[in-house]
Amino acid sequence: VKNITDYGAFVDLGGVDGLLHVTDLAWRRINHPSEVLSIGQTVDVKVIRFNAETQRISLGIKQLKPDPWEDVKSKYPGGTKFNGRVTNITDYGAFVELEPGIEGLVHVSEMSWTKKNIHPGKIVSSSQEVEVMVLDVDPEKRRISLGLKQCGENPWEQFAESHAAGIEIEGEIKNITEFGLFVGMPGNIDGMVHLSDLDWNRSGEEALADYKKGDIIKVKVLEVDTAKERVSLGVKQLTDDPRATAMANIKKGDTVTCKVTAIADTGVEVEISDGVTGFVRKADLSSERSEQRPDRFAVGERVDAKVTKVDKKGCKLTLSIKANEVAEEKKAMAEYGSSDSGASLGDILGAAIDKAKKGENGDDKPKLKAKAGDDKPSK
Repeated sequence: VKNITDYGAFVDLGGVDGLLHVTDLAWRRINHPSEVLSIGQTVDVKVIRFNAETQRISLGIKQLKPDPWEDVKSKYPGGTKFNGRVTNITDYGAFVELEPGIEGLVHVSEMSWTKKNIHPGKIVSSSQEVEVMVLDVDPEKRRISLGLKQCGENPWEQFAESHAAGIEIEGEIKNITEFGLFVGMPGNIDGMVHLSDLDWNRSGEEALADYKKGDIIKVKVLEVDTAKERVSLGVKQLTDDPRATAMANIKKGDTVTCKVTAIADTGVEVEISDGVTGFVRKADLSSERSEQRPDRFAVGERVDAKVTKVDKKGCKLTLSIKANEVAEEKKAMAEYGSSDSGASLGDILGAAIDKAKKGENGDDKPKLKAKAGDDKPSK
């Protein structure tokens, strides 16, 4: 050995020099040639390339021994565990030597079941002996993917085995974000209570103000996804959904009194009770086409409408004021007139209204409901 550089060593072959590149010193990782060579040392080498034009000779030491990667797939099958030594630590993981010349990478995502977004150097250290599991082997690219966390129990699977959906459990609030609460669970894992699972009636943002980091709260397990390492929790599910109770008493064809909550170009949104909401399409706002205008209603106004569709899962109704008016008109026609009486619909409705007024003065007959929109505040 005549000279050592950062990229290799120059070797005297007897009047002719050859370059022994650092990558050809050994099958294992060599950071600097001085790790294995010293000036004046006599070494056995193999000529691996000769360029006649430049008169350059490339030498190798590792080529004197069999390539350990040739049978790597049979020696390191996937799913098996091996002991190795940490040789290098980076931001994205740690390299582990399984044998001289064979290294694998433990990606940071495969280091711990519970410690996320942590530098690999805080989990392992250089030269540390570790147990790893072979996850994948690619002989062509000379890559082996290793896992550190797979050599221990999976806390997500353990939690799933002991905490089925529906179980109630207490935990400490570890963090509060704009998405909800993160609650500590057994096994040093965190479950999440999404904003939408905090309260049946109030908005998630409003309910979130009731909690602070460090609080011990009771939650219900909604779902455990071991593959995605997620536990979904709920607070509002600790009590029955008041909307479901209200929906149980509503069926298609019922006439309900509701309050206008929003006005849109396509119709009006209404609330019936206990968070049960509904929508009246523009075409169903009135039996008269000229009155099918959303802007004739006001927020807070109460209207009667007939239920035309029930979505029990979403606790939403599709309603029709038009259908209710048509039903009222048919009822009035049947009670106060006939098809061959010669009386106009206006005469019949006038008689019905007069009779309804008499009811207000002591008559015990039922009152006729006024047409939707009649009680809109005057402008």
